[in-house]
Amino acid sequence: MTQRLKLEVVDRRDFVVGAGAAAMLAILLGRSTAAFAQEKPPTFDEVFKKIVGDKKPEEGKVSIELPEIAENGNTVPYTVSVDSPMSDADYVKAIHVLAPGNPGPTIASFHFSPMSGEAKVSSRMRLAKTQDIVAVAELSNGSMLAGKRTVKVTIGGCGG
Repeated sequence: MTQRLKLEVVDRRDFVVGAGAAAMLAILLGRSTAAFAQEKPPTFDEVFKKIVGDKKPEEGKVSIELPEIAENGNTVPYTVSVDSPMSDADYVKAIHVLAPGNPGPTIASFHFSPMSGEAKVSSRMRLAKTQDIVAVAELSNGSMLAGKRTVKVTIGGCGG
């Protein structure tokens, strides 16, 4: 005896409805799991500690240029420079720019070598509110330098 399998034919309408329902379910489940997967950004103290470790940064050789008042926090220009000879024996390895008042305090990290010529960077940042901007420089000898400057923000740019 042979057994025959009975296959049901699915018409086009049933297939489209089923595929649409499966797609909607996948989208909804994907969004909910993505929302749960988001982590809380690190605090300023956590980021600062990760950069400097147990060292105490020396102040005075890091210059931060910012407008005194930023009309709109969406795009605030800045320049950070470090007084360094940038020789093979003594150079700035990295500059980290931090905004303690932002939801995520890390603005940017820039890396250098003696061939960079000078330790100077310019860019734009987004700021949530009036705050001190902190710049930390890592030197080739393992020491740290830091500087800070206050900027007043009239309209925050971080949606907060």
